[in-house]
Amino acid sequence: MTIFLDTSVFFSLLDADDDRHSLAADVWSRLAGRTETLLTHNYVLVEASALIQRRLGVEAMRAFLETIVPLLTVVWVDETMHAAAVGALLTSGKRGLSLVDCISFEVMRRAGLRVYFAFDAHFAEMGFEAFEG
Repeated sequence: MTIFLDTSVFFSLLDADDDRHSLAADVWSRLAGRTETLLTHNYVLVEASALIQRRLGVEAMRAFLETIVPLLTVVWVDETMHAAAVGALLTSGKRGLSLVDCISFEVMRRAGLRVYFAFDAHFAEMGFEAFEG
């Protein structure tokens, strides 16, 4: 099985003070012992790196890039996928929905994925299933 991972998980995993840190660490440790493919895309890597560096510092960002990212399968967003996500974002009219979210949904649809691990309610709203572990 392939599981999509979002920025929210990476931040919670690295921030010991985050309310969801324990849950993120527990699920991450369970995933590490399994054979699932952990998938994300390069826009999530950019978003997560910026968020982690800004809020947690350079060493936390280094930990993300050197210890977590190598365990991930990364989809690289092309011009067509970017345009589809921009169209979905503009059509949605939702203020809290981001371009990165729309890219995530497009990546999941194109890959035929249903399961995600994230702390972002938009995934469920779009009909995807949370990883139960």
